This record gives sequence, structure tokens and C-alpha cells, in this order.
Amino acid sequence: MEVQQRFFAAQFKLAEETQLPMFLHMRAAAADFVRILKENVGSFNGGVMHSFTGTDDEPSDLLQIDNVAIGVNGCSMKTADNLAVVARIPADRLMVETDCPCCDIRSTHASKPLVRTAFEAKDKRKHSGSCMVKGRNEPCTVRQVMEAVAAVMGQDEVLLSETVWQNTTDMFFAPSAK
Repeated sequence: MEVQQRFFAAQFKLAEETQLPMFLHMRAAAADFVRILKENVGSFNGGVMHSFTGTDDEPSDLLQIDNVAIGVNGCSMKTADNLAVVARIPADRLMVETDCPCCDIRSTHASKPLVRTAFEAKDKRKHSGSCMVKGRNEPCTVRQVMEAVAAVMGQDEVLLSETVWQNTTDMFFAPSAK
């Protein structure tokens, strides 16, 4: 844990030097993670809590920090408990992602019934470029993530997509993020 914390601190130095937002990943370390973020709040220009799979309490702790968004993908919505957590993320602090080639929405995930769009997929030996490679998550599946998130949040998919797009451009393409 000490090694991870030391290198985490080094990432804040890079973020401060470059004035770029951070892409953050946390597993089973919420208290330490939030503490370190708060200690370094002046050193970074925002960030995304990527592939969020935290508990019920963790989003509110993270969202106390300005300009931190929570990124959701298929792995974020495996269980009914995960869906309940995602449903409470404020739309103005949400991002959706695929984490290709992993973290797709699988048939065993609680979010699968919320997905309406299906993509053709072929074995990689028969792949022609006009469809997905079977068993590999692809960027196009961000639509499936958005469908599931909008459904669990009880929001219009188009309106939520526009909010998430704005969140993303504000974080990564705003003049202060460069």
C-alpha cells in the first residue's frame, strides 16, 4: 500500500505540471483514496473515477471534491446493488465509458435486461471489419452502457447523453483542462 500511495502522489505532481485532468482507478481503498485526493485538491485539474464499482457511501465521499466525475461501464453495473449506486450518481458528475476491450455488459450482469441495442459479432478469424469481434468489448458498446445508466436513473437517454457529453468536454477539452 505504501508503494501505491507514493506513486499516487507522483501522479498529482504530473497533473499539476501538465494541468491535465486525472483518470483515476480505485479498488477496495476508498477511505485512503478520498483522503489523498482531498490532500492534493489544489494539485490537479479534476479527474474521472474510472470504472467505478464502489459501495453505496463512496460516491458522496468522492463528489465532495470539486471537478471529480464518476465513470461507469459494464463492470460498474454487475449487481442490483451496483445499479442502486449508479442510480444515485448526479447526472452532472457522470461519465460513461467502455474500458475496451474489457468491462462489457454481460448476460450475467444485472444491467443486461436494460440494454436494447445489440451489435453483430463474429469470431476473430471470420471478422471482416464491419462488425465487432466476438468476446471483445468495443467502443460502440458505450451506447449499451448509456442505455442501462439512463434506465436505472429513470432519465431520458438523449438528455442524459447530452449531459454526459457536456461533462466530458468540460473535463477534457475546456480551456482550463489543457
